[in-house]
Amino acid sequence: MNPLENTQAQMRKGVLEFCILSIIRQGEVYPSDILHHLKAAKLVVVEGTLYPLLTRLKNQGLLAYTWKESSSGPPRKYYSLTPEGIQFTQSLESTWKELVDAVTVTTQSSSKKS
Repeated sequence: MNPLENTQAQMRKGVLEFCILSIIRQGEVYPSDILHHLKAAKLVVVEGTLYPLLTRLKNQGLLAYTWKESSSGPPRKYYSLTPEGIQFTQSLESTWKELVDAVTVTTQSSSKKS
């Protein structure tokens, strides 16, 4: 992986948790739906990345899940935010907005000097 690809991957990885929590905040969701939303936003993530992250977030008390019967196979696990997860996601959203503002100011300032 070249330096640019490595930096781009690290940037995506840094916002992935926030994006996943934001998707789940919209309502109870099945993991394949999360993958679909991420793919539509051009944040391509594989199941091997998503499931460990969901497990970690659940173990941190940010997510809960329920099993629901499926018409096309075994029961499915649907994730939702816990009250702690809602607060955590709101805090991340504030942090994200501050970061975007800071990066915008910084990059616009530096491009004007060039």
